[in-house]
Amino acid sequence: MTSFWTGQRVRLRGIEPGDWAAFRRFAADEERTGDVLRPPRSAGSFRVWAREQAVATGDDDCFRLVIEALDTGEAVGAVGASYADPHAGRFEYGITLEAGHRRKGYAREAAVLLLRFFFAERRHHKCEVRIFADNAASLALHRGLGFVEEGRLRDHVFLGGRHQDLVLMGLLAGEFDRLHPAGGA
Repeated sequence: MTSFWTGQRVRLRGIEPGDWAAFRRFAADEERTGDVLRPPRSAGSFRVWAREQAVATGDDDCFRLVIEALDTGEAVGAVGASYADPHAGRFEYGITLEAGHRRKGYAREAAVLLLRFFFAERRHHKCEVRIFADNAASLALHRGLGFVEEGRLRDHVFLGGRHQDLVLMGLLAGEFDRLHPAGGA
């Protein structure tokens, strides 16, 4: 039997100390695309962060995983949950893919694997995601996964010298099950 965390194109795995360089590339890529703007970090800070992540216990539903391309074994992105409320049965997740690895089906497959874990194994009822309104690719990905726009926070984020809207999207477990039945990625 294949691993729960392995699809046709990607494998989700824990962060290893050697992944620091990949996360440094992801951060630089997110800055180039306008997704985040943070002060520059040293290679050493990425090394320390990756070492800490590699030994983190992951006892709750907030964690980050590496998206690894099966054909090359290369770390191409990351996916994880940043907030979870088991009582209400909802969680928030995020995904990043390095620019050169986009439009290959990696993000969709990684998202389905993570969502299946939270809906089927952890029994959450709803997933929420927040997306910059001008991020057409991410909006299209999430609509294709079955997410529905639930609201828009106008001029909510200040980034790159301007205010931007933030789109709130949600997906319910039943909707996910209908669109992504178990056994197919």
